[in-house]
Amino acid sequence: MPAFKSDFLRILSERGFIHQISDETGLDDLLAKETVTAYIGFDPTAPSLHAGGLIQIMMLHWLQQTGHRPISLMGGGTGMVGDPSFKDEARQLMTVETIAANIAGIRRVFSNYLTYGDGPKDALMINNADWLTSINYLEFLRDVGRHFSVNRMLSFDSVKMRLEREQSLSFLEFNYMILQAYDFVELNKRTDCRLQMGGSDQWGNIVNGIDLGHRMGTPQLFALTSPLLTTASGAKMGKSLSGAIWLNPDMLSAYDFWQYWRNTEDADVGRFLKLYTTLPLDEVARLAALGGAEINEAKKVLATEITAMLHGRQAAEQAAETARKTFEDGVTADSLPSVEVPRAELEAGIGILALFVKAGLAGSNGEARRHVQGGAVRLNDEPVSDDRRAVTLQDLSPEGALKLSLGKKKHILVRVV
Repeated sequence: MPAFKSDFLRILSERGFIHQISDETGLDDLLAKETVTAYIGFDPTAPSLHAGGLIQIMMLHWLQQTGHRPISLMGGGTGMVGDPSFKDEARQLMTVETIAANIAGIRRVFSNYLTYGDGPKDALMINNADWLTSINYLEFLRDVGRHFSVNRMLSFDSVKMRLEREQSLSFLEFNYMILQAYDFVELNKRTDCRLQMGGSDQWGNIVNGIDLGHRMGTPQLFALTSPLLTTASGAKMGKSLSGAIWLNPDMLSAYDFWQYWRNTEDADVGRFLKLYTTLPLDEVARLAALGGAEINEAKKVLATEITAMLHGRQAAEQAAETARKTFEDGVTADSLPSVEVPRAELEAGIGILALFVKAGLAGSNGEARRHVQGGAVRLNDEPVSDDRRAVTLQDLSPEGALKLSLGKKKHILVRVV
């Protein structure tokens, strides 16, 4: 990467955020001399974003920290179509009510990373439904659609891959890239937005917006994409064996979020410290250089710093302390994730397999049985080898709870009600 004049591109380059830029010199000059407004679009496909979207949120964070204005664009309009990019089949269409509920859930995360307001550098949250739902179709075809070449649209990898597999691409989905391109033009008109950012899979869609802007008379627009991340072993970011790593606290506790990052592979520690924390790079280098058992200390710092940005410093430190007590002191900590079980069930005796499913540590009795047979199941820190074992009131600790463990890293408290 070249040596950038602007603080924003320099930081992004040093920390590993940059995959492609449409015009490096032009964008660097613009960022160096004036306050630039830039946006990233977020599709409301669920009530929360997951950890895979954190790299985009951090890009907006650094944009604001270096004196520019970020826009978090909610896809209330485009969400009614669904982004077909690199998908094997059409997304399930969502109702307007579902989209609105998902946006309400997603909104809550951003204020932990961005400062919203009315000032020249304060972040904006905008919903593209504000203009897309009021479009006159014939006028849109005449004013916008005429600038798009179907031949060129068919050449994009995101479309080509779908067609090469002989999988249907509906006309509805085909319109998505036109709507996204129009978002860029509309945001430029409304907010003087000059830059769109996103993951590298969005490159074609973003460049479409630049081209449309050129044809419709906007100033020069720019694109910047980040690499699509996987872990060192090739796993998709933001996913774990138990499901998505959600950012909303009502969908994943601060403790479970902390544990996800604590379990980072050794080879990823330095890269994730750069991308997901604001620690100075010399401190990142020091932590990444730790070897042997010391790398675990770096993982704890990584987990605590990422969790502090999302959930607050107090919740992050409590998660770290809970983990320390549980794993290092062997104490059952009250702040572990918990599940409630009626007293009557324990009085009658509940099977260990059924209890594991109820606690969310297994999806079925069969899965729980395999964990028992593999030696991964513990009850109150004691191994369980009999998959027919019944758990009763006699198993309660002096504090009136049970501790279920799957392997060394997953623990649930069972409380009696």
